[in-house]
Amino acid sequence: MREIVHIQAGQCGNQIGSKFWEVISDEHGVQPNGQYQGTHDIQLERINVFYNESSGGRFVPRAILVDLEPGTMDAVRTSPYGPLFKPDNFVFGQTGAGNNWAKGHYTEGAELVDSVLESTRKECESCECLQGFQLAHSLGGGTGSGMGTLLLSKIREEFPDRIMNTFSVVPSPKVSDTVVEPYNATLTVNQLIENTDETYCIDNEALYDICFRTLKLTTPTYGDLNHLVSLAMSGVTTCLRFPGQLNSDLRKLAVNMVPFPRLHFFMPGFAPLTARGDKAFRAQTVPELTFQLFDARNMMCACDPRQGRYLTVAMVFRGRMSMREVDEQMLNVQNKNSSFFVEWIPNNVKTAVCDIPPRGYKMSGTFIGNTTAIQELFLRISEQFSAMFRRRAFLHWYTGEGMDEMEFTEAEANVNDLMSEYQQYQEAMADDFGEDEGDDDEDEDEEEEEEEEQQQEEDNNYLENGEEGHSNDEEGSADDDEQEP
Repeated sequence: MREIVHIQAGQCGNQIGSKFWEVISDEHGVQPNGQYQGTHDIQLERINVFYNESSGGRFVPRAILVDLEPGTMDAVRTSPYGPLFKPDNFVFGQTGAGNNWAKGHYTEGAELVDSVLESTRKECESCECLQGFQLAHSLGGGTGSGMGTLLLSKIREEFPDRIMNTFSVVPSPKVSDTVVEPYNATLTVNQLIENTDETYCIDNEALYDICFRTLKLTTPTYGDLNHLVSLAMSGVTTCLRFPGQLNSDLRKLAVNMVPFPRLHFFMPGFAPLTARGDKAFRAQTVPELTFQLFDARNMMCACDPRQGRYLTVAMVFRGRMSMREVDEQMLNVQNKNSSFFVEWIPNNVKTAVCDIPPRGYKMSGTFIGNTTAIQELFLRISEQFSAMFRRRAFLHWYTGEGMDEMEFTEAEANVNDLMSEYQQYQEAMADDFGEDEGDDDEDEDEEEEEEEEQQQEEDNNYLENGEEGHSNDEEGSADDDEQEP
């Protein structure tokens, strides 16, 4: 069985994670006390992907809950699904990270990281065939960003060949919860570039927009936002957990979605999303799902995919549907919107179909897009970062924990490189490489002609001016060296 170890770090990660376990438990028929009360054997068939079975027939989530302060843990413990989790897997400190990346990564977090790794090792040892890890965290705080990235790098050292998957809540464009968010986010993205295989970028503001515009909720709570995220998280792993006509898993996703190792930041989406009163008026069909999944207003990340081009896309459909219809729709989307897909990856859409829909739906779909428009997000963070870093504002909080200014400079440079890579591939054309070589040959011919002309002029000068010509000749030869390709 291909198991996944789930880790949630910081307040944001724990709130998303708790909601995720509610959704998953509901799908598998697991009650808040861990007992199975499902309706079909399919729910139990591959329940091992996320749960361990204990001696009393109780199912325990394979989850490790991490925070540097006890408050969030107490909230999870006292929630309806609190008794579900294994008490040993609550790992928390007392002091908190105080929105400081350096505290989470170097001082407070480093003290706690060994006990987290110990719990992780125990969970991994009980797995038959570990597929990989998934981490839920935010980029703007201290624990999720600082300690989350520390955990990623440590786990990467121990399990280099397993898939590392993160659900990262990125800073919103207009609303900011913390002032030092740009610092924490830049330092975290710098680590995510190197240490993860797949990063799903989620954004509170985009989620609020979905709640307001699409679901018509007047006062959305964090619970509503987290439920949206959980639907996408559940959709990504659905093929591992339920039988289907065309299966997918974390590794297949990574292989099909990541054309270059650094470009693994995805934009998730989910359909159908309809307001309660509108459900009766909407058809649940494959074309309707496809239309909604590709709709820019449905993205869970505040980037407009129309501003960039898709490198790759993955679609995970759930429910009883015709494979032929799915294939036709995918082909249709690529043909009609060919300008929004890069032309040097011919078939950029990966599809998977699982037979079991989520509760309350006839069919649903999860969208995962690797688009060059995601550079908008990094550009926003980078601009805010450089504005503050230019004046060295708030830096003493970080250097006081033992960080060096060089780390900030390197992180900024790495994020800027990432943006220019996205831009480069957005502008690249299919026949660019052939043209470039041709251009080079033409340039070389032109340079040779210029050199011959220069040589003739120098010879003439030499004959006319005698000694002066000699010095000109030396300069000319220096120019020749520079001219050569």
